[in-house]
Amino acid sequence: MTEVAATDPIISALDLPPRARLDMRVPKKALLEQGAPTTADKRAIQDGIEEMQWIAALKPNTVAIPAFVDECRNYSEIAVLSAMLRPEARSARLTELIHRAIPYPLLLITLSGARAAVSVAPKRAAQNEGNKVVVERLVIAGEIDPNAPTAMEQSFLESLALAQQPVRDLSTVYDGWLVRIEALNAARVSGQFILANEADRIDRRRSALEEHARLLREIAQLRAQAGRAKQISQRVDLNQKIKAVEAAIDRAKRSMLGDGE
Repeated sequence: MTEVAATDPIISALDLPPRARLDMRVPKKALLEQGAPTTADKRAIQDGIEEMQWIAALKPNTVAIPAFVDECRNYSEIAVLSAMLRPEARSARLTELIHRAIPYPLLLITLSGARAAVSVAPKRAAQNEGNKVVVERLVIAGEIDPNAPTAMEQSFLESLALAQQPVRDLSTVYDGWLVRIEALNAARVSGQFILANEADRIDRRRSALEEHARLLREIAQLRAQAGRAKQISQRVDLNQKIKAVEAAIDRAKRSMLGDGE
């Protein structure tokens, strides 16, 4: 199965117009030249990527959606790429490197084995560094089975069509995909896939996702400390802290659903 065929359900879900499609192979040499700041990164690219495809270029003349450009951000084009990763690949690092190597806003589909990931990375112009861009953050929804999606994953795929995104300009299209990736990540915590269109709900869910991730790290540390604690008083104190964090995790879950505290 070729890389494009393996990711076809996701690419098809985007429902991109034929005139935007490129379907061109991207040589690893280009990525090595643009996106490998260290020797270890060059090795990760060389050893970890099987194949890359430039699926589409979304521009005003290919999708009939205006560009958005200001002093910080350039949405004159959105690139859609796919990458097949080898089983031993450092997928998280490779995803970051690919986003950093492409100067345009990028929707990236990666495939490792039978599992796919969809990611975006909002970028801005680097201050006082010419034409360089800085990745502000990387947002990934991983562990998607394109050929046998769960109900939540199916809802996510059905929400990806270009025509379903806010199309004021290309920046709102990109934000629409970002919101849908966050909705899937939140659904995997809360159990419900909910698309939010209001800015305050989107911001609240984003904050809840970040808080949930932080709390999971905190509770893992507390449980490790409790496991090593020798004194009963220490274990009691740590268990109380764990219960407090568990309550905070529950509040974060409810916030993802739009519920109040």
